[in-house]
Order: sequence, then C-alpha cells, then structure tokens
Amino acid sequence: MKPDQKLWTKDFIIVSGVNFLITLVFYLLVVIIGVYATDEYGASASEAGLVTGLFIVGALTGRLLTGRSIESIGRRKTLFIGLILFALTTALYFIQLGIPFLMLTRFLHGTAMGIASTATGTIVAQTIPAARKGEGIGYFSMSATLATAIGPFIGLYLSGKTGMTAIFGLCLAVGFVSLAVAMFLRVPEAKPVPKGQEKKGFSLSGIVEPGAIPIALVTLVVAFCYSGVLSFIGTYAIEINLVSAASFFFLVYSVAVLLSRPFTGRLMDVKGANAVMYPAFVLFASGLVLLGTAQNGLMLLASGVLIGLGFGNMQSCTQAVAVKLTPPHRMGLATSTFFIALDAGLGFGPFLIGFFIPYMSFGTLYLILAAVVLVSALLYFLMHGKREKAGLQVQAG
Repeated sequence: MKPDQKLWTKDFIIVSGVNFLITLVFYLLVVIIGVYATDEYGASASEAGLVTGLFIVGALTGRLLTGRSIESIGRRKTLFIGLILFALTTALYFIQLGIPFLMLTRFLHGTAMGIASTATGTIVAQTIPAARKGEGIGYFSMSATLATAIGPFIGLYLSGKTGMTAIFGLCLAVGFVSLAVAMFLRVPEAKPVPKGQEKKGFSLSGIVEPGAIPIALVTLVVAFCYSGVLSFIGTYAIEINLVSAASFFFLVYSVAVLLSRPFTGRLMDVKGANAVMYPAFVLFASGLVLLGTAQNGLMLLASGVLIGLGFGNMQSCTQAVAVKLTPPHRMGLATSTFFIALDAGLGFGPFLIGFFIPYMSFGTLYLILAAVVLVSALLYFLMHGKREKAGLQVQAG
C-alpha cells in the first residue's frame, strides 16, 4: 500500500475519538434529560419533549453557522471553538434556574456540538485518502455508532445508581477530555479557494453545498423513517409486551453496523455507492416490516440487525457521497449539508409522525415507513444512482 493511501493515521484516530466522546455525551443525556426535567422542575410531557429536542435544533443551528465559516476560520480552530463551547455549555447544567434556563442550556449545548461535529466530519474527510473515502468515512462513522450504543446504556445505568449532579460531572469531564485529546491533532491547511469561486454576501450556496443537496434529500427521508424507530420503539415494546427484548435493540443494531461497515465501506470504494445503497434500502425496509409484525423477542432483535445493516450503512455511504461530489475547499459545507439533513430527519421526524399515531397502531406505522423507504430508493436513483451508474459505465468502457 502506498504511504499516501494509509488510513489509520494518528490524526484519523484522534478525530474519530473526539467525535465519539462528544456524541457519547449527547446520547447519554438524551435518554434521561426529559425525566430529569419532569422530576426536578415538574415539567409537562410537552415541555420535557422540548427539553430533549432543543439539543437537535441547536445542533442544526451550529451546523448552519459552521458550514459557512469553517474554511475562513480554519478547520482546526473551528474544532477548538466548538469543543471549548461544548465544555462550557455542559457546565451550565449545574445551574438550576428553572425550565426556561434548562431549555436554553440544551439549545446552546446542541449548538456547540453542531460546530464541533461539523469540524470533525470535515477534518476526517481531509485526512482520508481519496481512494479510500468510503471505507474511511465508514470507519469514522463507527465512532458515532458506538456512542449510540454505549451512551444510552451509561445514562440509564447511572440514573438508577447516582444523582444527576454526578452525571453532569461525568459529561463535563468527557468534554474536557475531548478537548485535551484534540490538542494532539494536526490538521493541514486547506487549499485556498480558487479565484473567482469565493462566495461574498448572503446566498444559498454560502449556507449549504448545492452539489450535496440531492444526496442530502435522500438522507433526510431515510432519517425521517429511522426516527420512528428511535423515538417510538420503547412505547411500541410496551404495547406488544417485549420490553426486555427492546432494551437490547440498539445494541444488536450497533453490532450489525460495526461488523458490516468495514466491508460496505470498501465495497463502495471499489464498486461505487449503488452497490451499497440499493441492498441497504431493501434491508432497511425488511427490518421495518419485521419490526411492525414482531411477535416475539427474536423477531424484534432480528429487525434491529436488518435496520442496522440498512440504515446504519446508508448513513456512512451518503456522507461519503456528499464529500466525494464536493470540491476540497467546500468540504465543510458538504459535511454541514449532510448533517443538517440527517438531524432534520431525526429531529423533526417524531414530531410529524406523532400526528399519525392516534390514527393507527405502531405496527401499521412501521409498515408504512417500510413503504416510504422503498419509494426513497427511487428518489436515490433520480438524485444520484443513475448518474453514478452512467459514470461507472463510462469508466468500464
């Protein structure tokens, strides 16, 4: 292997580790902060939901701010700004001034994470060799996948063993550790923006990367479908009396993603995104069908495996596509555009799906979402798949 094709460099490992730590804090708090708001401040169900969701609104805000300015500020400097703000806003949880202040804290904390995670996504895209972009982003995305499994487990475990002050202290410590680890990160200066391509004044292309919008729309739709699983599987498990099995759902989901990512990332680099995406649509839809018809714990956990193989690999594949389609000097905007779509789907999906829940069972909901996933395969074909297929045919010819 050529030296410039090396993937597991010191910088790649560091930026992946930083991404894991900040994502860990998010998932650790997201499963318990609503209960905390209710128990500590007597928040209503809607207020507790807002306390939970404002973090994602903040993350969207942070990504919008960062995508536009990261190249002018500098990628490493932007990362440190985000991590410092992440630690400082974590400290705000110790200040108890009522629900409004907790909501403000959640929004600011989310904004800081949006800044930091957009920087990590942009930096890692810069450190990965072009020929191994899909494989590298697949491995990088595993840092967030691990956090989705470990974070909720730690949060739920500690909430039953200790008070929230200790939990906030742990989150603050993790924030400072991520900042300390990032000190050892070396980020090469990005190539200057070519003359004539500088963006002056306000424009849509100054907020999002136009080349990444088509694949971001696909990400938005599939993330919307996954949000129905992420937000409502607990309630669904109570409805079908499979609560104990459901507690392992995201664990088997994460294992499926972790075991498959090395192969799917390499497959994308060799065969193209289509070779990963089309099977992933089928697997995701199949997992939703199995979830919607689950009659025992084995079926429920099997659906977690299929959804992990489907949506879990779509997530890294679409991110890699967004970066590959973008000039180097606009990688920050492409990364921001991808995560805006992902966060919007995951964040606003439960709110929209919630309107339909009174009129149908959760089983029916998941069957409908499976149909939406299959239709989104057509959207992918129109937005990117047919263009990639044509490109591969030209190369083969």
